[in-house]
Amino acid sequence: MKMSILTVAILLGASTTYAQDLVSKKGEKYLPVAGDWAISIDATPLLGYVQGLFGSEGTGSGGSWSFLNGNNVITGKYFLKDDLAIRAGINLGFTSVTSRAYTFTLDANGVPDINANLVVDERKTSSTNLMLTGGMEWRKGATRLQGFYGGEFGVGFGGGSNTDYTYGNAYTWNGTTGTASQTHAVDGSTDIVNVAIKSGLMVGLRGFIGAEYFVMPKLAIGGEFGWGLGLQTTGTGTRTDTRIEPSAGQNTEQFTRETIAGSTAFGIGTDNSNPFFGPAGSLKITFHF
Repeated sequence: MKMSILTVAILLGASTTYAQDLVSKKGEKYLPVAGDWAISIDATPLLGYVQGLFGSEGTGSGGSWSFLNGNNVITGKYFLKDDLAIRAGINLGFTSVTSRAYTFTLDANGVPDINANLVVDERKTSSTNLMLTGGMEWRKGATRLQGFYGGEFGVGFGGGSNTDYTYGNAYTWNGTTGTASQTHAVDGSTDIVNVAIKSGLMVGLRGFIGAEYFVMPKLAIGGEFGWGLGLQTTGTGTRTDTRIEPSAGQNTEQFTRETIAGSTAFGIGTDNSNPFFGPAGSLKITFHF
């Protein structure tokens, strides 16, 4: 903790100009003005790097750009006035993962044929998510140490997925008796073919207050605290299986059943209870341009 405070103090004193001088020796303005854009990143990795350089507990292996919250929302703001900014964040993502595995070829009785070529089973999962945040920020202060406050709203859809299964072994038949040839068979002669989970909803509303210090022209380090409410739901889910029909004949059928009932969570408190805006009291670095 002592080294972390020292690290911040070194960064705050890194400039050769006085706090009351808001223009650098090169004539660059320290503070943002109307028309400026800004982006923020998590300051923790960089501070750990600086600590390492001074022989503290940090690794010193190099800082990295990190998101300010676990939902990987890209955050930024636009200054309508020198002391008023619009804050916004977005995360729009799509993921598709395909897994494959070799398995034995099965004969007509469902017995592995060790002399035959291996076949491939496949599982493909896809998911999407969308998160949006927006708000207003008011700023106070006439020196390089600036205070700010405001409010934000966030909404998101995500957590859903669709998974399809395909098998290298097809169903085979021995007379009028069917054999489930897939090696991923469950419940006797039943094989899973699809799992579908609906997307959930996230809603967040918060007020925030914080401060930052401009260590260089248009580059500030600071942090903020927030308090508000958050609502999060998870979607319902179904599973579809293929099975051999109980009646005689070379037929299969598919049936679908609900396997996930969904859930709802609601909380009021600091940012640790809010899924959008990151942990309470987190440090951040903000670049203005």
